[in-house]
Amino acid sequence: MPDTPDSGERLRARLAGHERRFNAVFEEYFDTLESTLDAPSFSGFVPECLRLVRELSLRGGKRIRVVLVHEAARLVTGEPVEGLDDAALSIELLQTHGLIHDDLIDDSPGRRGGPSTYYAYRERFPDRPRTALGLTVLAGDLALALSLRVLLDSKAPLPVRQAMTEVQTRAAADTFVGQIVDLERDVGPAVPTEDVLHSVSDYKSARYSLLAPLQLGLLAAGEQPARHEQELRRYARLVGICGQLRDDYLDLFGDATVTGKPTGTDIRDGKRSYTVAALLSAVSGPERALVESALGDPSCTADTIAAVREIGVRHGVPDRLRSAMRHHAERAAAEAAAWRPRWRGEAVAFFERLPWWSVERSH
Repeated sequence: MPDTPDSGERLRARLAGHERRFNAVFEEYFDTLESTLDAPSFSGFVPECLRLVRELSLRGGKRIRVVLVHEAARLVTGEPVEGLDDAALSIELLQTHGLIHDDLIDDSPGRRGGPSTYYAYRERFPDRPRTALGLTVLAGDLALALSLRVLLDSKAPLPVRQAMTEVQTRAAADTFVGQIVDLERDVGPAVPTEDVLHSVSDYKSARYSLLAPLQLGLLAAGEQPARHEQELRRYARLVGICGQLRDDYLDLFGDATVTGKPTGTDIRDGKRSYTVAALLSAVSGPERALVESALGDPSCTADTIAAVREIGVRHGVPDRLRSAMRHHAERAAAEAAAWRPRWRGEAVAFFERLPWWSVERSH
């Protein structure tokens, strides 16, 4: 679904405005929190923990969840909406929680151009690994609690506050389930089915990164998302699958100089991603043995990853993955197009375009 030059430019300017404004709001939030968070005066660990949560949060990327919150409200009205900033703060704090715990689970040294919270604590406590681990878990827990508290403290009407808090609580629970089944997917010899891969994508990311922002924005604007529950869920799931397919594709078939990440990380980590599952389903004999020997080997060389990549290309895996992305993007865009009789066309156009951005992005 291509943009005209004029409409595309206006849309990009609007989205960049959401990002700029939110970054200022987020910084102000942490400035206020540093002076209002109730903690014992003797503690040095609490301010340090808050500093690490702040640093990771403010190193954020495209703020797509923030954009989704604002554009969901624009489906209903073009006027300013009370509570949108609080909804955006909540969703980004939940994202911070997820990143902190993901980096601990994956033993990742870096995140967003800086050290992960786990590795910052490991450097701080080189001789106390349990302290570093415990403080990392608690930093993630603090971000989660703050994501709910910001909604409880919102100036939005009480029924809206309560409904938004329920959305975020459910989104957090779904995400935890997704993290559990994500780990379960990678245990054992079986190649995960397409249904399993879709479910992991849905629970681990789509429900909090897409569905929850949609629901929060609609609630803040006075709409009742429960009236449109099934179609919102279908849309979020489809776009989430597009995004995860693209992430998994870029991990092996992307350009490392563009993505900023080494190629083959999922293979070294033993992740049975969409790409890995497609590879294992396509190969046999010595080629499969090579893929399986690389899977889960952290010392796997760049040459081996290049060989696995070549096997995938030879068997048409990149084409299959791109075809699946386009299929899900088409379905998601059609789902959004059906909103036009009910909601504002300008905002609907954004949601029609969003799945194609997932398919086209290079990093």
